[in-house]
Amino acid sequence: MELSALTAITPVDGRYRRQVTNLAPYFSEYGLIRYRVRIEIEYFIALCEWPVPQLADVDASLFPTLRGLYENFTEADALRIKEIEATTNHDVKAVEYFIKEKLNDLPIADKLEFIHFGLTSQDINNTAIPLLLDEVLEAEIVPQYREIYVKLQQLAERWKDIPMLARTHGQPASPTRLGKELMVFVERIEKQLHMLADIPSAAKFGGATGNFNAHAVAYPQIDWKVFGNQFVESLGLVRSQFTTQIEHYDMMAAMLDAFKRLNTILIDLDRDMWTYVSMNYFKQKLKAGEVGSSAMPHKVNPIDFENSEGNLGIANALFEHLSAKLPISRLQRDLTDSTVLRNLGVPFAHAVIALKSTLKGLEKLELNEAALRADLDDNWAVVAEALQTILRREGYPQPYEALKALTRTNEKITADSIRQFIEGLAVSEAVKQELQAVTPYGYTGI
Repeated sequence: MELSALTAITPVDGRYRRQVTNLAPYFSEYGLIRYRVRIEIEYFIALCEWPVPQLADVDASLFPTLRGLYENFTEADALRIKEIEATTNHDVKAVEYFIKEKLNDLPIADKLEFIHFGLTSQDINNTAIPLLLDEVLEAEIVPQYREIYVKLQQLAERWKDIPMLARTHGQPASPTRLGKELMVFVERIEKQLHMLADIPSAAKFGGATGNFNAHAVAYPQIDWKVFGNQFVESLGLVRSQFTTQIEHYDMMAAMLDAFKRLNTILIDLDRDMWTYVSMNYFKQKLKAGEVGSSAMPHKVNPIDFENSEGNLGIANALFEHLSAKLPISRLQRDLTDSTVLRNLGVPFAHAVIALKSTLKGLEKLELNEAALRADLDDNWAVVAEALQTILRREGYPQPYEALKALTRTNEKITADSIRQFIEGLAVSEAVKQELQAVTPYGYTGI
């Protein structure tokens, strides 16, 4: 079968491809190759600018042409590199040969052995991957978390005065406000986004086993540590100072764990919103032609929150594996990180699918205020906390026990039974009036 969205094995490249197509320039094989080319070119330019003595005469006017190799990188270029790889059986070496092939007609043909000079493949990979990750997060992924954050703020403001019965342990509890309950998620997301922003993107750049061995033996007079730091920082990254052949991935693991926490918060949101829909607190906007159930014509299912929850779960399972596996490598290097990192885009793709579903679900919500009020009307027992607290203030004997006796009978607590209870209390008329003023709709705190 020809590979297409219909025949793809994974739904990321099949059913959901349309939703994650913007991630392809970063997480695809094409994207990784393009970033490898970028690192090789920028490294060569950095050697020229330092300058390494043999490169001191390279004309800086050539640098835009060199950068054009990755700025104008095409799928045909990526396919050429894959052709070379078929011979080399080494993906990064194929990039090196491709660049030399492309630059052979320029007046730097005699300088081409400084492409990939002194480097191991992981100097390229462990700089290209954090760079592409940094850029895709900023361009495509974090903005979608922020979009949900902003939408929740808007809904919280819209519904800030809507009283709602709270439920602790699934049971009726002291009333709250719908807007405030959404602000719980706003605050949680905000804190995690701040923590995420504080995690540096680290790169490994130091030669075969992290010590600049080849660089130092060729040019012992050059401070390669300073060079490496400046080069990596010019890309917007932070260079890990002591490494093996590969980056230790501790900062990447921290970043993946931060996304896992963000996703866990959104799973919590999805489940709450699903439950509110099931309680009829929200209706969902209908779209002409859509079918909720193949058998039950009346159904409008909360599928967006369900889709989101499922995809967030897959994303988190992969984030968990990546963050637990990547920081572990036998001695100075093993290849387990290489095959694992090729899946880096998969959890982010599932997260993006989920974020779009959550946002779609939030957009479809229509508040059913009558249902919220009916639930409060049906649960006058929740004002018992307020009444016994006022009675405590007044020094009334055993007020908790008095309210407990009232509310734990088999008879339903209503506005009338509360009123009769208050009238029978041995307190002043002023306190009785204060107690009578407490209702489930107004007892929502601050």
